[in-house]
Amino acid sequence: MPPTRLLAAACLAATPLLSFAQVTVKDDGEWRALFTAGASVSSGNSDSTTVNLSGEVVKATKTDKFTANARALYLKNDDSESEQRYAFGTHYQRDVTDRVFGFGQFDALKDEPANLSSRYSVGAGGGYHVIKQDNVTWDVSTGLGFTQERYVEPALQDGVLRSKYSNLELLFAEESNHKISDNTTLKQRLAYLPDLRNSGEYRATFDGGISVAMTKRFSLTATVQHRYDSNPGDGLKKNDTLFITGVSYRID
Repeated sequence: MPPTRLLAAACLAATPLLSFAQVTVKDDGEWRALFTAGASVSSGNSDSTTVNLSGEVVKATKTDKFTANARALYLKNDDSESEQRYAFGTHYQRDVTDRVFGFGQFDALKDEPANLSSRYSVGAGGGYHVIKQDNVTWDVSTGLGFTQERYVEPALQDGVLRSKYSNLELLFAEESNHKISDNTTLKQRLAYLPDLRNSGEYRATFDGGISVAMTKRFSLTATVQHRYDSNPGDGLKKNDTLFITGVSYRID
């Protein structure tokens, strides 16, 4: 695989399904939204353009929360063809008690540089609010998921070249939010997804970010994402890490 295509694959595969600029969450049943944009352009010895767009909406009450997010990444490096990645996800969470909650989620991804024509995932499970305070929250959760992948080019799975692959996964995750000050927030999430079809194969993700409010509507954001896939396919590395900065606009 050419170096420029490997670079594109690394950048695209590392972009998260979750937007880590902080959308405002209040338990009043009102819809709120956050839109984030980031871009970089270079010329000279190396010509490249990267554009990252994302949006998230949330509606929360005292007992449940619904979140939907979508994002797109465009990358063009030197004279190579442009690379694009699109993702969409929804998550519903409902408290059973003050500490225990159940959840359901759906994610869709198109990532041709990572050889994914499409990936659809559904999952459900339960979790526990370990810390539930105004300035700090920490949740742990576990569940079961189903994922179906279709490949741009056949990939080696179970020792056979396949154009698509489906599997059951376990889900173990922890997530926390920290309000450092009136205008600064931190968020992180770590997830581990072992493949139930192939013992020893798994995916893992880490997402962390900081958001600093400039005004009531605008914030500066910086995020770091790391992705690990024990079986990413021929020509792709198992680890991907990406650092992104941008500006967010919120609608409260």
